[in-house]
Amino acid sequence: MEKGNFMFQQSSIYAFGLVCALTYVVLLYIHFNVSVSVNESTKSNPFGFTDREIAEAKAAILRLENPKNDKVFPFSKALKSAENKSDPCGGRYVYIHKLPSRFNEDIVKECGSVNKWLNMCKSEYVMNNGFGALLNDTEGVFSDHGWYDTNDQNLETIFFTRMKRYECLTNDSSIAAATFVPFYAGFDVARYMFGFNVSVRDAASIEVVEWLQKRDEWKYMNGKDHFLVAGRPTWDFRRPSDEESKWGNKFLLLPAVKNMSLLTTESNPFSANDFAIPYPTYFHPSYDNEVLDWQDRMMKMERKWLFCFTGAPRPGNPKSIRSLLIDQCKNSGVGKLLDCGVGDKNCHSPSSVMKMFQSSVFCLQPKGDSATRRSAFDSIFAGCIPVFFHPSSFYVQYTWHLPKNYTKYSVFIPEDDVRKNISIEQRLSQIDSKRIKMMQKEIISMIPRLIYVDPYSKLETIEDAFDVALKAIINKVRKLREDIVDGETNDEFDEKLSWKYALQEQGDFEAVREWDPYYSETKSMNGDVDPINHNTSKLDQLQGR
Repeated sequence: MEKGNFMFQQSSIYAFGLVCALTYVVLLYIHFNVSVSVNESTKSNPFGFTDREIAEAKAAILRLENPKNDKVFPFSKALKSAENKSDPCGGRYVYIHKLPSRFNEDIVKECGSVNKWLNMCKSEYVMNNGFGALLNDTEGVFSDHGWYDTNDQNLETIFFTRMKRYECLTNDSSIAAATFVPFYAGFDVARYMFGFNVSVRDAASIEVVEWLQKRDEWKYMNGKDHFLVAGRPTWDFRRPSDEESKWGNKFLLLPAVKNMSLLTTESNPFSANDFAIPYPTYFHPSYDNEVLDWQDRMMKMERKWLFCFTGAPRPGNPKSIRSLLIDQCKNSGVGKLLDCGVGDKNCHSPSSVMKMFQSSVFCLQPKGDSATRRSAFDSIFAGCIPVFFHPSSFYVQYTWHLPKNYTKYSVFIPEDDVRKNISIEQRLSQIDSKRIKMMQKEIISMIPRLIYVDPYSKLETIEDAFDVALKAIINKVRKLREDIVDGETNDEFDEKLSWKYALQEQGDFEAVREWDPYYSETKSMNGDVDPINHNTSKLDQLQGR
């Protein structure tokens, strides 16, 4: 028995040794990337291993790298990077795709040559990293530094410039918390806005997607960790069909793009993959004290007008309430109006617009060509309390940057109340001075999170709109990865309720239930919701007045 056991032990050791030797050779083989080919097995697979043996060896490598036997995902390295507390960039790394210049800088140049009347393409607007020309403070409206004549559609240029100077960039995409795609989608759609067929309008969008899908970085999560920025409303990228008369291109409706996140100036409330971030405005400070001084100055402003409105009517849109608001401004002794429909040059003067906002308590912000307006941000920067008439104009849009309780910083008057001829003056006069002071303090406190600072500086104690947006995207990707690891598919997510998910508190919809009537109609998820009024002039559409 003892002799039999000894012989058995020897044979077991011998067999174990053979297995170890075989595994070692296979591991070496895989390590040096020897490919297996059925047609050329003797050349590319000199050891004659089967596919099964190679697969088992690969599994052995993973077990050696992951002794806890945790499931390994393509983004596992990125998750581990986030756990490294000694690395200040752990969990914050961003990888930027090295797109050919034809997808960004060259588009800006071509935009100006194809459609020279597009003001967003003029050299004076794209200078200074997209901020535009410096503003002269001829009326004493601005502070000493950081004010530019910024076109509201230059978000792509501004964001990309800032992204290139982000402190946690990486060339190792496997540790990236998110991947940025520097495609100038807004400039692309603008250059072919009018007079071009759908194939021309879609060409760059299709080409950039094909380029991305060939990259190894795309394959980590099939693009779900990718994001890009566009300086135009989401509707410009959601053409519902290939009819030549339809607006915009179909970039956001491409299957691959639906996996990515698009940050734009106006999102689709019924979509899960695009998110609204603030319009660029005139103020781009370099230092914390410039922001703090401006906030202090706005709190001390004397405001002689109860309310004001700047904009043009929309005679071609029967649903617009703009003409009604203009009439109320004209007929009120405490209302101020800059009527952009009569060729008033002051509408195009940043100092004139900001001066009016600074001298008013409330600023009326109705829908224009689409639901949102850059003017809403200008008014907040001036310490003027915004008055909205539809939740899509602000409340369901900039949810990363705004307090969830909209009553803290704004007034809401339903559009139907205006159509019933309620008095704006009477409604606003009923708000007591104590509440007005609290609201002014709240909106002025919001200013830092809504500005885009000078990319060559870094605020020390303040997060700006770029910081807030990037942090939100990183958190979104991290949560998605964690859900994948945990086996959660989020099957309960309903795109028709997308506008609610961003506003709810701990799964409770009660706080936003009052908006249900505004979104009760059955909406198409294929881009059929298009609020743009094409009967307005081209110039008005581009200027967002």
